[in-house]
Amino acid sequence: MFKMFWPDEYVASTYVIPFEKLYEEGYRGLVFDIDNTLVPHGAPADGRAKKLFVRLKEIGFKCCLISNNQEPRVKMFNEEIQVDYVYDAHKPSTKNYKKAMEIMGTDLSDTIFIGDQLFTDVYGAKRTGMRNILVKPIHPKEEIQIVLKRYLEKIVLYFYMRERKK
Repeated sequence: MFKMFWPDEYVASTYVIPFEKLYEEGYRGLVFDIDNTLVPHGAPADGRAKKLFVRLKEIGFKCCLISNNQEPRVKMFNEEIQVDYVYDAHKPSTKNYKKAMEIMGTDLSDTIFIGDQLFTDVYGAKRTGMRNILVKPIHPKEEIQIVLKRYLEKIVLYFYMRERKK
């Protein structure tokens, strides 16, 4: 039952993903959640995020942000990143995962989604058929509805990690 929420990969941080290796494997599009995936909730792009997107563009990736936030939040984060974005995405709906690929000119065979939440980010990517990477949240301060979902996520991740050890 929980397997529909299991990520394809689970890593400590967006910033430890071997993006050069993914490019060598043929991936060309990266779709990112913002809050607690790239920066703490509500924060602007910091130095680490800016350097990451410079690096990704140099490697040759197309990038798109996809967020359930409204446009002012997404636009503020993107000011110094300058990639495509989709706001008010209604994740886990598949519509805007597909829209992100359309914007980037990629498809399911060469696109990866990266996010910090199982029930929105990962579940939406899985429903779309997109490879996904779950990252640990950057910062513990979150909105109450996300805090509540984190308790359920812990249960799902327990079974995921138990299965991976086998």
